[in-house]
Amino acid sequence: MTQDSPARPLDGVRVLELGNYIAAPTAGRLLADFGAEVIKVERPRTGDELRNWRLYSGTTSMLYRTINRNKKSIVLDLRSDEGRQLVLDLAAECDVVLENFRPGTLEKWGLGPDQLNAANPELVITRISAFGQTGPLAERPGFAAVAEALGGFRELVGDPDRPPVRVGVSIGDSIAGLYAAFGSVMALFQRQSRRGESLPVSQRIIDVALNESILSMMESLIPDYLAYGVQRERVGGRMEGIAPSNAYPCSDGTSIIISGNGDAIFQRYMETIERPDLAADAELRTNAGRWARRDELDAAIGAWTSRHTRDEALRILDEAHVPSGPIYTAADIVEDEQYNARNMIQTFWVDAGGGSTQPVGFPGIVPVLGGKSLPIDHVGPDLGEHTREVLAGVLGRSDTEIDRIVAETEG
Repeated sequence: MTQDSPARPLDGVRVLELGNYIAAPTAGRLLADFGAEVIKVERPRTGDELRNWRLYSGTTSMLYRTINRNKKSIVLDLRSDEGRQLVLDLAAECDVVLENFRPGTLEKWGLGPDQLNAANPELVITRISAFGQTGPLAERPGFAAVAEALGGFRELVGDPDRPPVRVGVSIGDSIAGLYAAFGSVMALFQRQSRRGESLPVSQRIIDVALNESILSMMESLIPDYLAYGVQRERVGGRMEGIAPSNAYPCSDGTSIIISGNGDAIFQRYMETIERPDLAADAELRTNAGRWARRDELDAAIGAWTSRHTRDEALRILDEAHVPSGPIYTAADIVEDEQYNARNMIQTFWVDAGGGSTQPVGFPGIVPVLGGKSLPIDHVGPDLGEHTREVLAGVLGRSDTEIDRIVAETEG
């Protein structure tokens, strides 16, 4: 172990990723970030469709490079008998298989849990799908947008006088990926703690549904409804039942976020914006009272911020210990001292189109170990970049056999 290549918690774990798009690849990225050897299987010629999402130039998107960092890419044709057998052979040498195909797809290919378990009776099988592997909706296809709607999330995003909107990232896929990574590590821990006592395959299947992943993040949405009959509604930049907390305009055309909803904070907050009358108002000493008068409070705060530039307002609020911050763009993030101090923007030379490489910053590894983000080993690989390495090093195939396999997938 050196400072440049620290030991990572998942060193020695090997993962076979059969996923496309974002959900399973996010789980694979998280495992790879912390030391797992993740072998990503991609289809011949085109690979993961994410290679072409938000592709502004070149042949491989920065989205793919980000989500598939620290992995090895191999190309296998799962429509062929040999491709499927190679998957089973690789599964025999792995600790975890990740997949996010529509339920029944792996079974149709002869790569379902029974076959994977026969190849490796200790294998953890982590499956991500729209609605899970069981239940009346199990076989329905669905992307994260649908799952976010069914999970209750979409109904709460946006302004109350407009239709619901979507947040600007695939949050449903990413949350499912987090649960899949957590579930995989949980199963590996259980396997280790049982000291060689095998678990039945049914208890080694991690079943992650996109809609359930969203539902699990909806806080008290369900019990509030069942206990009180409360139907949460969209409240724009606010948070239901919490005030004052919102975005407020500044004199230079920017906006800032201020979260002054704590009881003690609220007193300092109102004094800071030169409204001691609100600080002294008995009705506003509790959050329930402040929520009831949220429009009045937001108007008072907005009147104050509108008289100051962003930097002026944030300086005054910071001096009063009122939680606040700017609304960052990508340009702001890459220049931010805090992110850079913790190695959260890491630069690699990549092909961004135009025939030459250039330095591009990528988001660092979370959570931090040892005070700074662990170093990313490499960004998402080229299609099939590691096919020869994996087939030779993991499966011991000969050069002649590998040449034939590569030629068939490239043909």
